Parts: sequence; structure tokens; C-alpha cells
Amino acid sequence: MDLVLFDLDNTLLAGDSDFAWAQFLIAKGVLDREVQEVKNIQFYEQYRAGTLDIFEFLDFQLAPLARHPREELDAWHREFMQSSIAPMITDKARALVHEHTERDALIAVVTATNSFVTGPIVREFGIPHLVATIPAQENGAFTGKPRGVPAFKAGKIERVDNWLESLGLYLGSFERSWFYSDSHNDLPLMSRVTDPVAVDPDDTLRAHAVAAAWPVISLR
Repeated sequence: MDLVLFDLDNTLLAGDSDFAWAQFLIAKGVLDREVQEVKNIQFYEQYRAGTLDIFEFLDFQLAPLARHPREELDAWHREFMQSSIAPMITDKARALVHEHTERDALIAVVTATNSFVTGPIVREFGIPHLVATIPAQENGAFTGKPRGVPAFKAGKIERVDNWLESLGLYLGSFERSWFYSDSHNDLPLMSRVTDPVAVDPDDTLRAHAVAAAWPVISLR
């Protein structure tokens, strides 16, 4: 069995679900546009630049989950899937997932975006496993804080190792392991697999991929 890991935002998706979720809540009037839109754009630019403070960002990202009942959040997310996410899913991305599924690989999405936002998206792709930042809950309600290590930069390695360990496996269990990503933030995990693939990469990752002779592909 091979291991296949996918980043989600700007990799399998032709867009960023994290950014889009905040913009969706702003458009619905759940978040204040004047204040929150500026912050959302600032955090997104910090992520792209590699300067993001993940815990500061999670305070921003997870706070709305703690202010609304789960039933309301789930209803909003169903609307979000149709209006914002469906247009981001390309035929090429579905075909790549299908290709690895047909080969009976162990497949997971590994993403810094929280599991509330990403869980339904991963299920839409038919991918059985999700390694994501976990929003903490108490009695079924979100607290507005993360639980455990965020799946960001080197944190993705720790979260993947823990997930594989729960299955009685580790990275060395696989003859081949893939990780598809668009972002230089994922270089730590990309450097751990046998087959890193840069997908519509940012400039920093593209330069690294070319220097290391990694494949560079587009799913657009």
C-alpha cells in the first residue's frame, strides 16, 4: 500500500477554504465587514509570506464557531459548500484523487484549516481520512480554541505521525509516499515523503521544487 497526502487549500481546491469561510460569514453579516475583512486579508497575506502566527490566526478563525449553535453553523456550512466550495473543485483534482483511490492507496488530506470547515469538503472528494487543526469542543459546543498541535508547518508532521501511529503504521511502512501541496509552508512535510509534488506552487515552493527536481503540476 502507498500513502498519499494532499494539502487542501490552493491544492485540491482552486482557492482557499479558510479565507472563503470568513468571507462567507462576512457576506451573511455574521462578521463585521469593516473590521473582519481587513483582518482576513492580512492573515491570508501573512500565510503566503510565511510569517503567520498560527495561534493568533486561530483566535480569529475559531471565534465565530463559539458564538453560534452547531445547528446554525452546520446550516451555514451546507450553503457555503454550494456557493463557495463547489466552484473551487476542478475535474483535474477529482481525477487525481480517483487515480490514487483506484490504486488502493491510503489517502488523507492534511490541512491547517480546521476540521469543521474542511470535513465536508474532504468527504465531497471521497477521501476517507482528514488530518487537520481541531477546534476544541465542550458538550458539543465549540470553545473558540484549538485542541492539540495545529496542523501547520512542522505541526503537520506531528499530526500525520500521530494519525499513522493510531493505525499501527509510520511513514517508513510505505514503499512510496506522496504529498501534494502548493505552499512553501509545507516544505517540512514535503521533505519527509518519497514523492513530493508541487501543485500550482507559490514562488518559493516552485523555486525549491525546480532545484530539487520535484514534479510541478497544475490542477486548474
